[in-house]
Amino acid sequence: MDKLKQLLGTKIKSVLSAKRITRSPYSLILLVASVLLSIAANVEGQGVAKTRKATKRMSVIVFVCEHGAAKSVIAAAHFNKLASDRNLNVRAISRGTNPDQELGPKAVAGLQADGLAVPREKPTRLSEGDVSKATLVVAFCELPEAYRKGRRVEQWNDVPSVSEDYSKARHAIVERVKQLIDEMGPPK
Repeated sequence: MDKLKQLLGTKIKSVLSAKRITRSPYSLILLVASVLLSIAANVEGQGVAKTRKATKRMSVIVFVCEHGAAKSVIAAAHFNKLASDRNLNVRAISRGTNPDQELGPKAVAGLQADGLAVPREKPTRLSEGDVSKATLVVAFCELPEAYRKGRRVEQWNDVPSVSEDYSKARHAIVERVKQLIDEMGPPK
């Protein structure tokens, strides 16, 4: 707050000395308002810059299943919720090696029942760009060799089918996601 007062005082003095403004109450009000807007724009710009820096440093985990419509979507949703709860600077995305046209209906219903956001986008094909930006790739299916080379990849092949038993699949995924979150450290 002291820094803001100092900045405000400095700005007003510099404007008053640079411009020969009459010191009527109306002109002073306009001066203070313009200085406050200038400071606010400067502070907002700093906030945007900090947000951009934080976004650049945010780690990405890529969850991949064959169709990009169920297991990877469930994992990413639960991961993002738990990471957010712990204030971790990491987010997850879901991808498919051979994506379906739509999200799996059981996955959608299950996420809604769990109170989690259902992704708006359709399942997306895994790309080299996704993998190159990832801190970790978690695969529920076999990945093409090109995506494995020189990358940290975990295979979670033991997860039951979502279409056969959502509860069992969800439980297995959430337990593995919790372990992964725990490995990332305590809450910030």
